[in-house]
Amino acid sequence: MDAEDGRVTVVVASQNRRADLLASLPVHRAPVILVDNASTDGSADAVAAACPEVRIIRLPRNVGAVARTVGVRAATTPFVAFADDDSWWAPGSLHQAADALADHRRLGLVCARILVGPEERTDSVSELMAASPLPQDASVPGSALLGFVACAAMVRRSAFLAAGGFDPVVRFPGEEERLALDLAAAGWAMSYVKDVVVHHHPSPSRQPPSRRQFGIARAATLTALMRLPWRDAVGELRGVAAQSSSHRSGVVRGLREAPAALRRRRPVPAEVAAMRRLLVRW
Repeated sequence: MDAEDGRVTVVVASQNRRADLLASLPVHRAPVILVDNASTDGSADAVAAACPEVRIIRLPRNVGAVARTVGVRAATTPFVAFADDDSWWAPGSLHQAADALADHRRLGLVCARILVGPEERTDSVSELMAASPLPQDASVPGSALLGFVACAAMVRRSAFLAAGGFDPVVRFPGEEERLALDLAAAGWAMSYVKDVVVHHHPSPSRQPPSRRQFGIARAATLTALMRLPWRDAVGELRGVAAQSSSHRSGVVRGLREAPAALRRRRPVPAEVAAMRRLLVRW
């Protein structure tokens, strides 16, 4: 398939999702870098045989979302779109998102509307983003954000790398918040643009809900310790732990990993913390 926009590379990070990759990779309308997180199901070899145009980076161990950072470093285009092994950008959307980034120099990230499954249901997360209570910046398009969904995001490569990309402390899942906070702290705007669309057909090979709740709570704990003012961090941990026993276990795990987070602690500026408080109260 011909590239839709020469300014964009698609980065896909994956582990043990061979069938999903073989179905989704041919649909992408841009050069693809696949970063394989030490798969054991022959994913990388199968892709190399079926999709020789895809550049494959094989990692010796699973580094979670850091694999996306590896892919962005390898890309040479000014903009990078992320996709999961079970998602892809709709026709025209790579070009639209790239235009938004090119035309608005303060814009560091565009998040697309996610359509789920063959029925193309708008994801509830997209509906929340569309109704964002954050003050709208007239200098950029769309709804103002302080977070995003990685599989539906296009980033300005230079901004992403300057903000540190996805880090080895949080890893996966829940890796987006710390990066969003750091982009905002650096002065970058992030926008939800509803006319930009990503399709997501959730893989049948997924974690059970309790395991994902555990992972999200762990990530929230580590992000809070790394970036939030202490009062906000304590409130975050209490609120997350109160949601369920799985969330509580995730907070406990995050606290056990606190030394790694605290070594990277750099609280966000007051204005970014205030934006986050607005979202928490919303």
